[in-house]
Amino acid sequence: QVQFVESGGGLVQPGGSLRLSCAVSGSAFSIYTMGWYRQAPGKQREFVAGITSGGSTNYADSVKGRFTISRDNAKNTVYLQMNSLKPEDSAVYYCNRANPHLQFTPISNDWGQGTQVTVSS
Repeated sequence: QVQFVESGGGLVQPGGSLRLSCAVSGSAFSIYTMGWYRQAPGKQREFVAGITSGGSTNYADSVKGRFTISRDNAKNTVYLQMNSLKPEDSAVYYCNRANPHLQFTPISNDWGQGTQVTVSS
């Protein structure tokens, strides 16, 4: 079973930056499409960004131009660089395998613990 361990969250002021990391277990990481998702209190979990095995990326409209997803196959890790953060970006952020043919729908039901991002002055 693939496991996900997210890290890098914290408290940041509006306009600030954070870099999230997600370590993925197993030996097949390089062939996975990966996605970042977030869930704010009282809201459904939503797609943020995705990256295919070939490096193609996709972003939610709300984060385009501000967030960048990347991956390091040698480290089994996917990253999310978040710039120009806004209070509405506050949420718990998760990573998961994603289906690139179904709008980056998450594949695994076994989510990690997530990492909290709070954007506030």
